[in-house]
Amino acid sequence: MAKQTSNYGDNLNQSINIISEGTLIKGDISANGDIRIDGELRGNIKAKGRLVIGPKGKVEGEVDCNNIEVSGYLKGKISVSELLTMKSSARIFGDVIAGKLSVEPGSLFTGTCTMGDTKEQYEKPIPKEPISKEQKKV
Repeated sequence: MAKQTSNYGDNLNQSINIISEGTLIKGDISANGDIRIDGELRGNIKAKGRLVIGPKGKVEGEVDCNNIEVSGYLKGKISVSELLTMKSSARIFGDVIAGKLSVEPGSLFTGTCTMGDTKEQYEKPIPKEPISKEQKKV
């Protein structure tokens, strides 16, 4: 039997939660495992695992997770600690904060994006170097 491996810190023992096509949820979701949305969610999601929004999936609200793969529609503030993957059918409207970003041709993104370790970027001010007299003459 082959041993399964995991990428991006996923835990193979975590549960997988599925919201099927034709299902509408109004409210917030919090999960320790992975979530797949093929239906519609109007609310916020906080997942410690991976979030997958299927091609017919639709989410309107704030998202906070480790990894996310979007093939459907997502509107709201998105905070991803590791990887945000936008498939060619993805439609994202909102502000994104992600460690890494993967974008396939054909996907649509409208909003702002901040990548990398944002804590280091904003906590440590960049020191200004004094301008010498020679530099001022230029």
